[in-house]
Amino acid sequence: MGLLATLLRLLVGVVVCGVICAFFFPLCIVLLPSRRLRIRLCNGFGKVLGRTLLRVCGVTVDDRVAQQLEAMKPAIFVTNHASILDIFAGIWLAPYDTCGVAKKEVIWYPFFGLVYLVSGHLRVDRGNRASAVEGMRATAALMKQHGLGAWIWPEGTRAKDGRLLPFKKGFAHLALATGLPVVPVILEGAHRIWPRTELRIHPGPLGLKVLPAIPTASWSVDTLDAHIAEVRQAFVDALPEDQKPRAEAVVGVA
Repeated sequence: MGLLATLLRLLVGVVVCGVICAFFFPLCIVLLPSRRLRIRLCNGFGKVLGRTLLRVCGVTVDDRVAQQLEAMKPAIFVTNHASILDIFAGIWLAPYDTCGVAKKEVIWYPFFGLVYLVSGHLRVDRGNRASAVEGMRATAALMKQHGLGAWIWPEGTRAKDGRLLPFKKGFAHLALATGLPVVPVILEGAHRIWPRTELRIHPGPLGLKVLPAIPTASWSVDTLDAHIAEVRQAFVDALPEDQKPRAEAVVGVA
């Protein structure tokens, strides 16, 4: 796709995002007394906005995957991250009653960030480990209280070349605290459709694959690194060759 066509898609995307956010933001304000209801409302917001923005970008997906994930909740859904398209896919795919976990900078995204700010979903300060850990503890307590799941990108950031990065430990701590199963969700080809290093969008299919749920009832603090490695290996085995990781450490920090 030419640069002009990409810019047109981006302009349409910004306008669509603004309109959808303008509808949902006041509803979030009305629901400020209930964090659980705001999370559920914003799951619906994500399903509308995420799917719409994927269409605007010319991305084709299998809509049945969203229904498949609804049947697997509550769970801790973890997915790889190689393109901004992963955000659109994630907020669309996340089942109702699923708490999102994103970097604190998400609030600066045009329009979307304002809704996220009041949504009740978790923002993590990647530069402050103590704050991130405390946020995870609070989220785990909320999840247990209201029967919520979580959606998280365990790499913490996008890889420039689309290859899997080391996993941080946040999702595993949520699993320890809640006992919920971990469900790996594989995104294939997003880095080719919209590379991190390019403005240009290359419309095409986004591969979606849901792996079997991994039970966490037997997990413990002492064996946490091994369990994180197990989950990450499931991604390594399922990803296409151009998204498999280069030689690197398996477990990140926090």
